[in-house]
Amino acid sequence: MKILLTNDDGYNAPGIMALYEALSASHDVILIAPDREKSAVGHAITLNAPVRIDTIDLGEGKKGFAVAGTPADCIKLGLFELFTSPPDLVVSGINPGCNIGIDINYSGTASAAREGALNGLPSLAVSIKSGENMDFSSMARFTVDMVNRVKTNGLPRGTFLNINAPNGPFKEISGVKITRQAQSNLSTRFEKRFDPKTRPYFWYGSTEPAGDKPDTDVYALSQNCISITPIQCDATDHETRAELENFKMPLV
Repeated sequence: MKILLTNDDGYNAPGIMALYEALSASHDVILIAPDREKSAVGHAITLNAPVRIDTIDLGEGKKGFAVAGTPADCIKLGLFELFTSPPDLVVSGINPGCNIGIDINYSGTASAAREGALNGLPSLAVSIKSGENMDFSSMARFTVDMVNRVKTNGLPRGTFLNINAPNGPFKEISGVKITRQAQSNLSTRFEKRFDPKTRPYFWYGSTEPAGDKPDTDVYALSQNCISITPIQCDATDHETRAELENFKMPLV
């Protein structure tokens, strides 16, 4: 398969390098990633600055592309400028830090996969919970297996898989759970500091979830399991849409 590989941490991050090595063994992989870290940019695209592309050397005569833009920019440029024929699949990651719960909405990793799905391509977003032992190599091999499963079974148009693993030795992971997105907001804590002139400023912190319902991504990670969540690009609340049809709403 022809795979477009990207991330939100930059083209030379250890997670994307592990994926590139693992996927390239059996697939045609084109790496198109930001030229620097673009974490938590969501689904932003660049409108008011030029988006430049530099060719990068990946060794053994292989080339990739570093983009002065966002993860979504990387997918758009790959699909509409750099590829002569469409790829079969998009993979985004491996992100050092899980993208679960409400944080999926902020994630550049997830948004790159969403951009692929919006353009009709099966797509995966892959992350590992932050920690001292993030086993990128084992997670990359797991991702290769998921890519092959998606190749065989497909995904509905407009749906991508958001995959998150706990940190620590891969052999100690308790299992794999198919989950839904929790409504936990993990980005609620700020660390207040003071500059040399005693003016306050703030850094985002992360909040360890206290718990969640057993079918959610947050809960799966808390149980030392890999979480796989299918995410739809269509954000319409279809149940409420049907209810709104019964409203009597006169023109004003």
